[in-house]
Amino acid sequence: SSAASDVYKRQIMTLVMLLSITALSGCVNSSEKLNVDALKGNYDVPELKGTEINVYNWGEYISDGSEGSLNVIKEFEKLTGIKVNYAMFDSNEDLYSKLKSGGVSYDVLIPSDYMIARMISENMLQPINFENVPNASYISQSYKNAYFDPDGQYTVAYTGGMVGLIYNTTMVDEVPTSWSVMWDEKYSGQILTFNNSRDAFGIAQYLLGYSVNSTDKAQWDEAANKLIEQKPLIQSYVMDEVFDKMEMGEAAIAPYYAGDYLTMADINPDLAFVYPDEGTNIFIDAMCIPSNAKNKAAAELFINFMCEPEVSLANANYLGYLCPNTAVLSDDRYEYKDSEVLYPKKEVKCEYFYNLDQDMLDYLASLWEKVKLA
Repeated sequence: SSAASDVYKRQIMTLVMLLSITALSGCVNSSEKLNVDALKGNYDVPELKGTEINVYNWGEYISDGSEGSLNVIKEFEKLTGIKVNYAMFDSNEDLYSKLKSGGVSYDVLIPSDYMIARMISENMLQPINFENVPNASYISQSYKNAYFDPDGQYTVAYTGGMVGLIYNTTMVDEVPTSWSVMWDEKYSGQILTFNNSRDAFGIAQYLLGYSVNSTDKAQWDEAANKLIEQKPLIQSYVMDEVFDKMEMGEAAIAPYYAGDYLTMADINPDLAFVYPDEGTNIFIDAMCIPSNAKNKAAAELFINFMCEPEVSLANANYLGYLCPNTAVLSDDRYEYKDSEVLYPKKEVKCEYFYNLDQDMLDYLASLWEKVKLA
């Protein structure tokens, strides 16, 4: 109605005025400053000053100066004189198709394990010169030489985590223990799910008791049918949109990454989180350099900077994901050190996504299209 619209306009005007007053009074929460004296690496590299790098990362996936956090990109630019062009992707599949189509060139990427395996097999990544990344020594041994990079040549772990179920305690009657709650008609129109094929199929596969890396097409067909059966109950297929929807109480249930749940729960304390009994996905996201990178030396300097204990700490506190940096894990300033969500005491049944062969990938793509068009 127009009356509601007028009220909304007035609220917006009030908010704008309040923000202006706050800004003028100098009360804006300025971002954290980097303790340059605590840095381990040398970032004064004259021949790289005035050059630029293109970094491609997930959305909301770096400490960016908001809410008093450290602005990691700005601090790197200030220290090195290197300009960072920062772009964001929604899913590993989006990243892959953008790179595969050519016409774009990035210097640093932060994809997930199974996509890294695929890119290595297709010669899309180049080995890192670890002499230029001495801070990689802070990365825990359990994040090195992982299945997707067995010789540890191409990657430096950035974060890790698991997928769980986020639910609004004011909208969901009981504590869900199974993925089956996402098929419960009681919550029709209140359920969100992943807008990417591996994660969406994964949930159906856990529920059916199948491996997320199955090579049996009949099992994938069954999972697709399960997703089609769920479709009438789904409010929306989401990636980053999940933040607003869950924070604003617009949906009751969403599967998402544990680290992002912690960010959402800060805004909406009605949210809670579980790892369903059937099992879930565990992942590692890692920094790597594409084979067509134009500024490899600056890319390695950036990766080294990202492994700095001070920088890693800022990212770990901002993101709320598993942190692979040993210096951070033993630092009392690390806010999530004792988090049951990130570091559960009870063992969680989990499985990595592996890269599937081309035939299975094509089959999965056609099934996903069938689900979306159903």
